[in-house]
Amino acid sequence: MDISEALFARAQRVLPGGVNSPVRAYRSVGIAPRFIHSAQGSTVTDADGVTYIDYVGSWGPMILGHNHPNILQAVKDAAADGLSFGAPTAREIDIAELMISMVPNIEMVRMVNSGTEAVMSAVRLARGATGRDKIIKFEGCYHGHSDCMLVKAGSGALTGGHPDSAGVPGGIAEYTLTAQYNDLDSVRALLAANKDEVAAIIVEPVAANMGVVAPQEGFLSGLRALCDEAGALLIFDEVITGFRLARGGAQEYFGVKADLVTFGKIIGGGMPVGAFAGPKHLMEQVAPTGAVYQAGTLSGNPVAMAAGFCQLSMLNEHPEYYEQIERTAKLVADGMRQAAKDAGVPMVVNQIGSLLCPYFTDAPVENFAAAKSSDLDKFAAYFRAMLKRGVYLAPSQFEAMFVGTAHSDEDIMRTLTAAREALAELA
Repeated sequence: MDISEALFARAQRVLPGGVNSPVRAYRSVGIAPRFIHSAQGSTVTDADGVTYIDYVGSWGPMILGHNHPNILQAVKDAAADGLSFGAPTAREIDIAELMISMVPNIEMVRMVNSGTEAVMSAVRLARGATGRDKIIKFEGCYHGHSDCMLVKAGSGALTGGHPDSAGVPGGIAEYTLTAQYNDLDSVRALLAANKDEVAAIIVEPVAANMGVVAPQEGFLSGLRALCDEAGALLIFDEVITGFRLARGGAQEYFGVKADLVTFGKIIGGGMPVGAFAGPKHLMEQVAPTGAVYQAGTLSGNPVAMAAGFCQLSMLNEHPEYYEQIERTAKLVADGMRQAAKDAGVPMVVNQIGSLLCPYFTDAPVENFAAAKSSDLDKFAAYFRAMLKRGVYLAPSQFEAMFVGTAHSDEDIMRTLTAAREALAELA
């Protein structure tokens, strides 16, 4: 038994499933999880001292690599002043002003502590601002674990949802309607069947929790038009795409305006943090200026604000970083496609910006149903084969690979060599 396996055995005695977030348990890939000891640049090192090229990046925020010296120094400087005050600090203003300068269509920001909290608060604001109760989300899009978001489609496209988790009251789930990603007709049908009842449509602009599925031409602009027609708000959940697709996130990348935007850990340089943002006329409806209550004792933690301000400042000052990471992601995607073709293994690789995902299927993956139809056993085998060769992927078919500025030409070469060997082994 190696050290990670021993740690997992210990963990299962004191943590549910041995982990503090379900995907970390590695159940879908059939092995014990790697316990990470340290990280640097493009790599992570586990408790057994094995170093891997990392394409998880703490689930997205390490866009500049692990332990970037500037961010590390910002954290040290902030920590020296104190870890938490539960009181306003100048750092909260600094990062909010920077975010507003980078992201189109936002004028105010409210800091929270996670992406889940950001979405929960944005949905409450949408309901309070519109006086309506129902929300439309999309099957396969993940928006955190608040009650109203843990819902999947019911027996038909026009029905309300039912809970996707024990502990979620059916009465809450009834207010969440589920449409199909990249299918505007399914949205129109829900709006028609629930006329004047829908407060908002919430969407991942790039669906990055069913792997990686990009919006088809006209999908996001179509949602904008449908919201305007129905008097509903459009919420972009940019916990993954925010400051990763572009300086201004998906609104800049796709040229589509959202009413509210949610952000996650990337705005904290990887530290636990989130935010929701929008125009003043909406954001001023949040307490203490408005009737929509939201609070957080430790929101705007000074150390997280310092780390986030440092990271966002570097991204703001270096727009060429986005060209670099998109080019790198394309090299990885193209190389994986060629390796699969050479091995005779059916594989589709979706890639947009610095996000990519391989699926073991020969059919296009444009929605959740297509993603679920890929060969999950083959993905699990591929994951294990890549891990054995020193490449650290997310242990689930339904997660993205994240490319950052720290990934070098040598990293890419080693990754594609591992992919060729792994795919040949699968064949």
